[in-house]
Parts: sequence; structure tokens; C-alpha cells
Amino acid sequence: MGRSSCPDALLRTRVYRAASPIHGQGCFAKIAFRSGDFIGTFEGPEVDRDGTHVLWTYDAEGNVLVGREGRNLLRWLNHSDDPNAELDGFDLYARRAIAVDEEITFDYGGG
Repeated sequence: MGRSSCPDALLRTRVYRAASPIHGQGCFAKIAFRSGDFIGTFEGPEVDRDGTHVLWTYDAEGNVLVGREGRNLLRWLNHSDDPNAELDGFDLYARRAIAVDEEITFDYGGG
């Protein structure tokens, strides 16, 4: 996978925020994605504490957990046990085809 970050202006052409049937607000597809397509990058400042819209990902190279406080539209991603997207670091990719106006979800993990 491995794709450079997706600037906010570009991300806004790909996804939008709206009311979610899962929880509160959600992130929805503005365009159709095919399996494996790059959706965008979860952008925000690095943090060392948990909080609202904080995403933790494992940095295998540094052998540490890294947290970011979401500042773009991907902060509205909701959890699903059967997600249509997955993260590679902070980059989000489609796990399967995602239709226009479909909510984009990933598995928060953590058991």
C-alpha cells in the first residue's frame, strides 16, 4: 500500500460527513471506490493521550504506538465488525467496493 498523504481539499472531493445510522456523524463516499483504492490519510497532530477522534496505530519500524487527533473528515469514521475499509498506518484503503453515499467504516480493533 503506502501512499503519501491526501490533502484536505482532495479528500473533500472523495468523502463527506453526514448523520450516521451507526453512531452520531459518519464519513460517507462522495465517489465510488474499488477494492484496494486509496481513500485518504487520517491527518492531525501527534498526541500522547487518548481522546475524542484520536486514532492509535502501531509503527512497526519504531516499535511504538502512535496517536493522532483527527482534524480532517476521516475523524468521522465509525466502527464496524464487517468494515468496508482498512488502515495501513494512517492511510485508509477500501477493503471492497464502496458505493457513492455508502458510509465508510473500519474495525476499531482492541477486542
